Amino acid sequence: MAIANLHETLLSYKLRRNELNLQITEFQSQKSLATYSQSDSQSLKNAQDRATRNYYKNLYEADQARGGEHQYDNYTDYTEIPDFEEEMDKITAQFQDQLDELTAWETAIDAQITTASAELEEVNAYMESLKSMLSTNIQEDFNYGLNG
Repeated sequence: MAIANLHETLLSYKLRRNELNLQITEFQSQKSLATYSQSDSQSLKNAQDRATRNYYKNLYEADQARGGEHQYDNYTDYTEIPDFEEEMDKITAQFQDQLDELTAWETAIDAQITTASAELEEVNAYMESLKSMLSTNIQEDFNYGLNG
């Protein structure tokens, strides 16, 4: 009877181990998605940064190429133009919330992976213990039968 109970308990731990492995795999897939989303968002921000820089650079260079007085004579380059700074700040603000949310999502997934992995280690340790007890009980039953 003890052997049957140990075997049944071992099977329940195997089921839990498989569930945990599946959860960890799903969490890792979600983390990959979060990482991709974060990378994609950063790429979009960088593209907007480049476009804004090119726009103001071309504006500054076109102004300097014209004869006579220049609108941007007070500036040594395009990055000093006040509108440029405002635009760059807008772009950063636009993407910062999204990047913060994606980072928080990735951090939460990491925590879930860590928790599931810790539980998986416990389950594996319990399984090893049960296998040992099961092996010992089978051996004792076998020896009892021979000596009886």
